[in-house]
Amino acid sequence: MPKNHARKKALAHLKDELGIKHTDAIALLDHPDADERETLERYLAEYVDINTYKEAVDYLTQEKSDPRNQLLCEKCGWTNGMVCPECAGCGCYNDQCSGWRHHEYADDDPDSGYDPNECRECGAGGEGDPYGECCCYEDDEEQAA
Repeated sequence: MPKNHARKKALAHLKDELGIKHTDAIALLDHPDADERETLERYLAEYVDINTYKEAVDYLTQEKSDPRNQLLCEKCGWTNGMVCPECAGCGCYNDQCSGWRHHEYADDDPDSGYDPNECRECGAGGEGDPYGECCCYEDDEEQAA
């Protein structure tokens, strides 16, 4: 009896929180994969045009089949949609490539150690000091003048 009571409370919570019908709440609660269930709940809560369990599952299927969302690198977790056109492509090259993709996606990961202000040759401008002066190319400029 307590299990059914907890299930009724969970169903009521889903219906109230997401504004879905009872059958959709049952289908969502009975969804076999817990990670997918969280994603489906997020879709129902955040997307205005997704109002039923079926619509959420259809959108999830569409997202999974999109080639841009396929995993590019297992080590860093980048997908095909995140590929950098200026290097070999993935987040493993954050410390070697200063391409705009690395800057865009490295901001999401503070532990990556990537600093877009740091000179790759001498390290000037790194460690939170964007005003550090790089003198790597001063000789080149003098020779060109």
